[in-house]
Amino acid sequence: IVWVRDPQVHKEDFWHTYIDYEICLHTNSMCFRKKTSCVRRRYSEFVWLRQRLQDNALLIQLPKLPPANPFFSLNNPYQVTQRMQGLQKFLEIVLQMPLLLSDSRLHLFLQSQLNIAKMEACVQGQTRYTVAQAIQRCVYETRFPAEEESKSYCDSDCESTASSGLGSSVGPATPIEMSTQNGSPAQQFLATPTQQDQLS
Repeated sequence: IVWVRDPQVHKEDFWHTYIDYEICLHTNSMCFRKKTSCVRRRYSEFVWLRQRLQDNALLIQLPKLPPANPFFSLNNPYQVTQRMQGLQKFLEIVLQMPLLLSDSRLHLFLQSQLNIAKMEACVQGQTRYTVAQAIQRCVYETRFPAEEESKSYCDSDCESTASSGLGSSVGPATPIEMSTQNGSPAQQFLATPTQQDQLS
């Protein structure tokens, strides 16, 4: 299950303002190391993701993104909602396409806080951290739409309680999913302090 929600306006400077959206993913797919995660992304990052996915899967017809509108207004709730729903529909279709689920860029887009340049560098092996380390380092506190009374955390042991409040889509956790921060098996995927500095 993927949600795109909670649009927020950000002001870069006097002339430049943009809006980003929270992307919450809850999955039992074996393709994803983390079963729950949340990140924030803006429209231009979706455009980048679609282009890269298309470059790597030339024979697949990817879903379209909501069109770029030169008259798009951050202050128009209808336009913001329409775009948000279009972005969610795009991700829902992408996540149903098995060939795309192996693309590291998709995983970094959905489960890391890296910007476009750092995602590209990470995928090409030009960073001191791996894709898995970038994803494991993602720490983001949020409330999932279906469980507004409890909080989910995007950290190294988020898999162990991923199904609470969201039905039984995730079965019993394996030992590695039950890990904690005290030197358990999943600890090997966490970035070292030097690598964490590089991620910032």
